[in-house]
Amino acid sequence: MIEIKISGYRKLELKQLVLDYNGTLACDGELLGGVKEALTALSEQLTIHVITADTFGKVRSGMAGIPCHIHVFPVENQDTGKLEYIRKLNADHTVSIGNGRNDRMMLKGSALGIAVILNEGAAVETILAADVVCTDIVCALELLLHPLRLTATLRS
Repeated sequence: MIEIKISGYRKLELKQLVLDYNGTLACDGELLGGVKEALTALSEQLTIHVITADTFGKVRSGMAGIPCHIHVFPVENQDTGKLEYIRKLNADHTVSIGNGRNDRMMLKGSALGIAVILNEGAAVETILAADVVCTDIVCALELLLHPLRLTATLRS
């Protein structure tokens, strides 16, 4: 678990990390550099879940060797499916990271939502639903490895 008390914001008690795959952890289905190392380090503190439509069919090979749960959603109703997924985990203890329009409800419903803007871009609705926006997935994951960075960004 990661505990972070942020002055003027709230106390976060994070147990679950839920991530989109394509556009967040991967580009064109290929895992981005530095992600495996960051997720492996985070797996010591958080249970990691990768949820995706798996557009390129590469999530299982891309995540091989990383301690995580993988859930592939059907193409329809991904936004509500992702929201229900975090609710079943206990959204109050979940940090979510994504970029697509289908991630917006998940980010908004989580204790902490992080939007990333990578090569695929990010949906404006998703950016507005996030607590924090990053332009690099490794930097987003490092916010959790170095929580004082989150404190500096979110405090009043």
